[in-house]
Amino acid sequence: MSTCAVSIVSKGKGVSVSSIVAKCVKELDKFPDLKWELTPMSTQIEGPTDRVLKAVRAMHEVPFKEGIPRVYTVITIDDRRDKELTLEGKVASVRNKLKAE
Repeated sequence: MSTCAVSIVSKGKGVSVSSIVAKCVKELDKFPDLKWELTPMSTQIEGPTDRVLKAVRAMHEVPFKEGIPRVYTVITIDDRRDKELTLEGKVASVRNKLKAE
């Protein structure tokens, strides 16, 4: 199981990206086995690494299909294999440490 943060920036057609981001996130509907969360700066995805990468690839293609000539995609993957890794678990770990301080 891995977690992933993906940011897709379309270059070459205006400055607003929300409509393209919405279409990219819509691609995740094709991957019902993945858990995801939209944040102000990225989309967080949780699931098996191969499925996460397949979903990111599908998202990356969306701007090109919309006629965007250049796409800049940033992917950060946390793939931990010694214990279960979840988006909620990572946030809870930090919150617990904040409470302890």
